[in-house]
Amino acid sequence: MATKAPKSDIDETRVKVSEPKKVAVRVPAVLHALQIANEQMGVVRSIQTLAQVNQKDGFDCPGCAWPEEDKRHIAEFCENGAKAVAEEATRRTVGPAFFREHSIDELRGHDDWWLGQQGRLTHPMILDEGATHYRPVSWDDALRAVSDAIAAVDDPDETVFYTSGRTSNEAAFLYQLLVRGIGTNNLPDCSNMCHESSGSALTETIGIGKGTVSIEDVHDADLLIVAGQNPGTNHPRMLSALEKAKQRGARIIAVNPLPEAGLMRFENPQTPRGVAFGGTKIADRFVQIRSGGDQALFQAIGKHLFEVEERDGGVLDHDFIDAHTSGIDAYREAVARADWASLTEATGMPEAALREIGDEVRASKATIVCWAMGLTQHKHSVPMLRDIVNVLLLQGNIGRKGAGVCPVRGHSNVQGDRTVGIYEKPSEAFLEALDREFAFTAPREHGFDTVEAIRAMRDGRVRVFMGMGGNFVSATPDTAVVEAAMARVGLTVQVSTKLNRSHVVTGRRAIILPTLGRTDRDRRGDAEQRVTVEDSMGAVHASRGRLSPPSDDLLSEVAIVARLCGHLFAGGASPEHAPASHGGDPERGLPEYGKVEGEGGTPVAASNVPRADWAALETDYALIRSHIARVIPGFEDYEDRIRKGRTFFLPNGPRDERRFATADGKARFTANVLQYPVIPPGRLLLQTLRSHDQYNTTIYGKDDRYRGIHGGRRVVLVNADDIVERGFAEGEIVDIVSEWTRPDGSVEERRADEFRIVAYSTPRGNAAAYYPETNVLVPLDSVADVSGTPTSKSVIVRLERRAIASGA
Repeated sequence: MATKAPKSDIDETRVKVSEPKKVAVRVPAVLHALQIANEQMGVVRSIQTLAQVNQKDGFDCPGCAWPEEDKRHIAEFCENGAKAVAEEATRRTVGPAFFREHSIDELRGHDDWWLGQQGRLTHPMILDEGATHYRPVSWDDALRAVSDAIAAVDDPDETVFYTSGRTSNEAAFLYQLLVRGIGTNNLPDCSNMCHESSGSALTETIGIGKGTVSIEDVHDADLLIVAGQNPGTNHPRMLSALEKAKQRGARIIAVNPLPEAGLMRFENPQTPRGVAFGGTKIADRFVQIRSGGDQALFQAIGKHLFEVEERDGGVLDHDFIDAHTSGIDAYREAVARADWASLTEATGMPEAALREIGDEVRASKATIVCWAMGLTQHKHSVPMLRDIVNVLLLQGNIGRKGAGVCPVRGHSNVQGDRTVGIYEKPSEAFLEALDREFAFTAPREHGFDTVEAIRAMRDGRVRVFMGMGGNFVSATPDTAVVEAAMARVGLTVQVSTKLNRSHVVTGRRAIILPTLGRTDRDRRGDAEQRVTVEDSMGAVHASRGRLSPPSDDLLSEVAIVARLCGHLFAGGASPEHAPASHGGDPERGLPEYGKVEGEGGTPVAASNVPRADWAALETDYALIRSHIARVIPGFEDYEDRIRKGRTFFLPNGPRDERRFATADGKARFTANVLQYPVIPPGRLLLQTLRSHDQYNTTIYGKDDRYRGIHGGRRVVLVNADDIVERGFAEGEIVDIVSEWTRPDGSVEERRADEFRIVAYSTPRGNAAAYYPETNVLVPLDSVADVSGTPTSKSVIVRLERRAIASGA
């Protein structure tokens, strides 16, 4: 039987610090995962559930987006995947009685860990304006309240619809159709905060905003550079792929300000070597780079390759460059202008070490560069990633076996959501196809990304906010601004599986719509439904939950969105009373629908709404897939291709045929000015990061055992010499104050209170601390050029001693 939810928050005075680990996973990782699974699910449910994770006839892990091989292991999950499943499949529940017992003010006082540990939401709830408690509400009344609020806005752009990366392809496609049917492209998503810089750089240089490698390419690479990424915590199954690459002779270079256990040694608990023979050393070389210095590293590599080519020849792939690229001369001139003194200053590495890395790249026959948020959340992230592409293009490492770009995504379907239309800047080709399929005209004006949405809410320009999954309040930057912005919204709606901070920091009114999770059986109509997801490498496969839902009163995300579409676009009829088709296109079953009257607002225009049989879409997800297949290239024969657990790859021009959908039809070398953070005297450059017992804003436990942090989260990791130089002592409690210089020269400050200093191996001037606790320090307006991604890995801070000591 699962344990009860905790009654108190994390006690930060009980933090213990030990030496960081130098090896990842091992048998203790298995035991820790099973302990959490047992606490949440109980023994029998744990066994039943974990046996289905990432299996062809099971469900896709609700954690990361790392792909599976065609042949699956009996335990096809990692430690953090098991934790993610346990959190969702928990026996703990949060129903009407919970909300009667706990006021909204009390709930706001709890930390994110406590909120998440309470369990699964079971019933629609509404917080009336001025009320102290949520109260239960029927599904029909809840959805009517949402549709009335949407219909009442004066301008569709007064609505914002956020999406997390765990939403299925089917739900995401319906969701974007709902939003565009309302008349806006305000579709911010979690990509805006993580890999938007990747999409911006890759679309410009190779014509597609995705990676170009498969899992087999990772196995076959000659050299893998893993930069700004901690797979041991964030994508543990990636370690198995790196281990296989090592066994085939690959060399691996780890580039990171912090040494990460997973990239030192991997003891795979699923192999005899991992259990009994010391495992596998992963990184052949650890490059402890200064935070934000990665562009300089790749410019140094490019500079070195050009110099060796000029001296000895045989370095560059001239056939590939001549046939498939443009712009190499401008790129050559740009790296020639980058002097070695600046490159060593930016990276914190001597010229000789940079040249040694360049020699490893030169000697490689097939190179892959993998990266994550350590590279995407800086002001200069987009030029940084362009320079990675530049280095790969020099040796023809795009569209070659064992080579390419590998941005490693986080949430399990964040890439799929973007593929099926969750994007505030949709292409004209996509909108034209959508118009044809649903007999309406979608809006063309670009919508708000995440940061722009927060600004609009802050300025009182948003009347309805809806979140499809995720935890918007905790995931976004500048926490104080976000919380104040949410309070200005008339209605906030959260479609969620579990309680989180976005349910307690709300608009004037708030509605919680509880939904099925990835692990839950989804029975619609007379059949069990399945959904599909796209992994980090462009492969699509089916997922079908097997567990009985925690409540009979739950709807799937698909059903919630379909019913909202029915309310807004079909005369407000509920699915069981949906009108028969009349008029429209009889061959396609597209009816003519009447207008929906809001509460005194402008009705949704009947002359321009998407037309579909919403009731049918709710009960048969294959119909949604048939729509997707007609709208989005690459999904042809969708239903047949996912039968019997099969996986199919979406088209990828650079990978499949060295075809580049750029302005000139070629992969583009780019000339980028060298940029890197300059840290003022006495200050530190802070990066926010996850603990090991965490996935994005979901906190599974109180420990980060690989880094030696136990029992708490409010710690700041600082180089030991920096601690002494600034007059502090290890273990001292300080406030962290961020300093951001606005374009007009004024300086803004933000404060995060009571963090314990921990001496840690990090470059001088660099520091690290966990989010969401430190998101309050990230300025809303400090974003990456081009992509608009918050600069969460590049925050200038100072440490301040507290006036009253808070602990030792």
